[in-house]
Amino acid sequence: MKIGFVGLGRMGSAMAPRLLDGGHDLGVFDTNTEQTAALGKAGASVAASLEELCQDKDLIITMLPTDEALEAVALGLVDHMDKTTIHMTSGTHSVASIAKVNDAHKAAGQRFVATHVLGRPDLAAKGEIGLVPAGPADAVKFLKPAFDALGRRVFEAGEDPVSAAAVKIAHNFVLGCAIEAMGEGMALVRKYGVDSELLFKVLTEGLFDSIAYKVYGEIIANEKWDAIGASAVIGLKDANLALQAGEAAGVPLPSVNVWRDHLEAACEKGDAENDWAVMAREQFRASGLE
Repeated sequence: MKIGFVGLGRMGSAMAPRLLDGGHDLGVFDTNTEQTAALGKAGASVAASLEELCQDKDLIITMLPTDEALEAVALGLVDHMDKTTIHMTSGTHSVASIAKVNDAHKAAGQRFVATHVLGRPDLAAKGEIGLVPAGPADAVKFLKPAFDALGRRVFEAGEDPVSAAAVKIAHNFVLGCAIEAMGEGMALVRKYGVDSELLFKVLTEGLFDSIAYKVYGEIIANEKWDAIGASAVIGLKDANLALQAGEAAGVPLPSVNVWRDHLEAACEKGDAENDWAVMAREQFRASGLE
């Protein structure tokens, strides 16, 4: 498959090599010339513009950090993509932005598939992330070779790309609340003189035997705030997306306010680029432990 890739941040730079390893013809475009140069050495072609990237491609993947970045790039893709080319976005975006991009591609007679990813960059580098695609059925079926290279499980969400955005936002909402709860629990045991590593083992070897609890539990227990998967800034974006989606659908999400407030406080204290598990650090601070 001939694939173009835009957005080589932490997640994108982990995903793109998987496509090369899967035998796909990969072209890349990004303002981060260090990443494009590294992928060029690995066998990707480096485009000088979106227009060049779009030439003779089956698929364009965007992995961008904000709605504004996605919408700006999508405008360029609409102008330069062939009608046979599919645009697949994998960043975490608002339902409104996904709907807007979908409408733009529809108006141009193009196909758009939102394929949001579940997992951290270390899992993406090993091809072990989950994928949640939603879009035209023929397009989703066509993208299977790319899915096989990128992840280990695919959860099809239907033909409306907004559905995939809703699943991803709900996923991050639940994960954010789990991180917040672990931070509160570890603060509680520490106040009683118990090593938080013990609670980490109690949770992960008993009640919550899952990867999410193990990864974030270890970060919190050992205060490894620089073990960055998603930053506090990205986590704050996810919190706001959850609130927006809930408000739009008339669904109150009171738990989001807690982890959003903790992330805002963490960012104000200089933790913006640490892992979003620093929301637990705010709980430690509030408990007089730091």
